[in-house]
Amino acid sequence: MSAKPPILIIEPFFGGSHKQLIDTLIECLNVDDYEIFSLPAKKWHWRARTSALYFSQLIPPEHEYKVLITSSVLNLAELIGVRPDLVTCRKIVYFHENQLVYPVREVKERDCQYGLNEILTCLAADIVLFNSNFNRMSFLDNVQPFLNIQPDFKLKHIRERIEKKCEVLYFPIKFHAFPNKRHIMDITENSEAEDCLHLIWPHRWEHDKNPKLLVEVLMELNKRQVDFKVTICGESYQAIPEAFEGLQEKLGDKLINFGHLSREEYVKTLLTGDIVISTAGHEFYGVAMLEATYCGCYPIAPNKLVYPEIYPKENLYNTSNSLIKMLYNWCRNPQVFRRTRDKFFDFFTFERYSAQHLVPKYLEKMRISV
Repeated sequence: MSAKPPILIIEPFFGGSHKQLIDTLIECLNVDDYEIFSLPAKKWHWRARTSALYFSQLIPPEHEYKVLITSSVLNLAELIGVRPDLVTCRKIVYFHENQLVYPVREVKERDCQYGLNEILTCLAADIVLFNSNFNRMSFLDNVQPFLNIQPDFKLKHIRERIEKKCEVLYFPIKFHAFPNKRHIMDITENSEAEDCLHLIWPHRWEHDKNPKLLVEVLMELNKRQVDFKVTICGESYQAIPEAFEGLQEKLGDKLINFGHLSREEYVKTLLTGDIVISTAGHEFYGVAMLEATYCGCYPIAPNKLVYPEIYPKENLYNTSNSLIKMLYNWCRNPQVFRRTRDKFFDFFTFERYSAQHLVPKYLEKMRISV
């Protein structure tokens, strides 16, 4: 009879970056070392509400788990409450995002239960990992204000109990699985004949990525009659954002890709890009931005959220007008842009975000030798 696996991996939202993280980690494990329990990446709110109960019935009662690793979608305290046999595991929770500051269209839409679930999960965990310092601090700084919503008594000293468990461990990106980043000389040589800059927006089609701002910028560039072409890709889980309606007709042949691309086409597109743009109203890490940057795109992002942690100030904008001005000047002067891009790639380093550098650190948290 085969030995029981020592690592229990639970992912209630097995898609996107959540799946990408797990796939990256298990590539470095033996198949006998772990067991995965997951649910498809849909109906997020119900996953956060009921996945603990679901997994409590699915996880075998007879086991030899030493480590439990999950994302913050799971209510870990609830799971441990109904499955006390799991309490002896080293319980590691990974925060891809946090619900204490996750944007909602209206304040009254915020369901406080999700934030409370995450606070309880941290209290039940042994190690709490965040994918950025911005994510960690935005969570910790909002624990007490969030708890103060409670009307008739005050919950105190919760932040202090959680903070000592918290660490930052960047999301590991498998840069080695991409084609080698184009050499700066190759970029220049291949682009000389093509003076029309290719702008890429590779984000989820949801309101927190601010598609409205993207459209505002593109329409202003179009109005000013500068040459550019643009790709708008990324996953779309629901209806097309209102801001995107009619965009194909308005931009015409300047919009060369509009919609989700296969992984192969996505990588090919990134390799043809000049500038990757974020208009995010909220971002805890930004995998797509780093992937596009690795493929040779010059990143432009808001001067807030996680971005100042990753990119130099020259790559950040403060207002929509400053973003428009930056893009307008570069679209008019591609040679000036290419010199700027060359300078960026002379000093920007990807190692600290790479799977090869980071995965051993994750395994160390699980105390597994590689």
